[in-house]
Parts: sequence; C-alpha cells; structure tokens
Amino acid sequence: MAADMFNKAMEQQLLQTAKLMEEQLDAELEKLEKVDEDEMERLKEKRLEALKKAQQQKQEWLSKGHGEYREIPSEKDFFQEVKESKNVVCHFYRDSTFRCKIMDKHLALLAKKHIETKFLKLNVEKAPFLCERLRIKVIPTLALVKDGKTRDYVTGFTDLGNTDEFTTETLEWRLGCGNIINYSGNLMEPPFQSQKKHGSHFTKVEKKTIRGKNYDSDSDDD
Repeated sequence: MAADMFNKAMEQQLLQTAKLMEEQLDAELEKLEKVDEDEMERLKEKRLEALKKAQQQKQEWLSKGHGEYREIPSEKDFFQEVKESKNVVCHFYRDSTFRCKIMDKHLALLAKKHIETKFLKLNVEKAPFLCERLRIKVIPTLALVKDGKTRDYVTGFTDLGNTDEFTTETLEWRLGCGNIINYSGNLMEPPFQSQKKHGSHFTKVEKKTIRGKNYDSDSDDD
C-alpha cells in the first residue's frame, strides 16, 4: 500500500516536472520566434530604405545629365559639368578622326549602363585652353575626372588591345581600372586577353601625326 502511494507520488512529480520543462521550452521557442519576426521586419525595413535611397540617387544622377552620352558645346561647360558630378568621362575628339566615331559607339552604350558616371564629349577645336591644360596630344583621348580632378587618361586604343575592333566590355574594363565606374568584373583579367586566346582577329592601330596640328591621331584619316 505504501509502495503504491510512493509510486503515484513519484509519477505525479515526474509529470509536473515534464510539464514545467515543456512550458519553459514553449516559452523559449515563442521568444525565438518573436525575435526572428522582429529581425525579419527590421531587415525588410532596411531593404526598403536602401531601395528608396538608391532610387533617389538615380533621380539625382539623371537630373545632372547622367544616363546619356552628351556633347558639350565649349570648354567652359566642361568645368561646370565636372563640378556637379563625382565621376565624369569626357571624350576629346575631332570630327575628321575615324576612331573617335568608334569610341562614340561604345561610350553611348556605357552611358546607359553606368548612370553613376557622366559621359561627355568635347571637340578639341572648341577647347584649345583645356587641351593645353590637360596635355591632350592624341585623339581620341578620354579624360577620367573624379571629384573635379583628372585622375587618368585613356589615350587612343593602346589600352584597349591596340585594335579598332575592341569590345564595349574592354572599354568598360579599362574605365573600371580607372575607378570611374562601378565595375563588377575581374580587373585582373582584361577582356581582350581572352579574345586573343580564342584567336579573335585584331587590327593593329598605328599612330599618325595630323598635318598642321599639334595632335597625334589614332585614325588613318587626316
């Protein structure tokens, strides 16, 4: 009789202990679920805020003329353009230089892709002071201007595989090397190297002095 009572008491105690442990476990799980829900809500709010800021930044860039490849009429406009944008690529060109037209084609595509950077072109005949100041001697030349200061130049097609047939990706890579665009590829692997490995045809660029001018030209046209 006493043994039965003892066993029942032990059984009751074990049941109470198990129930208490189950309640504690449920409470911990509920707490964790609550934390996860709060964390998910915070992450969602951060994502929405980041998207909102990105959209605002995009609108600001577009309002300053980013997103398109534009010609500016004079060297005076150059100073205002680079003043209001952090990253600027300016193509110094001549109408009579064939390879400037090749550069135009690629820059027009990159301007739409990289709206974080402003893409401009300026006729060297309308910018003698600026060309002298920046020491522009070869046409075409790209000036890479960051925070109002010219940090780098892409002179002719030498850095682009030394060919008229360079790809837009090659120019994109070169601008990425100049830290003037947000480049997502591998800067250690120039696109034109992989093209050479696969036997792509390359046309060598010869520099040629323009008669009566102080510029060298990467074009066969005078």
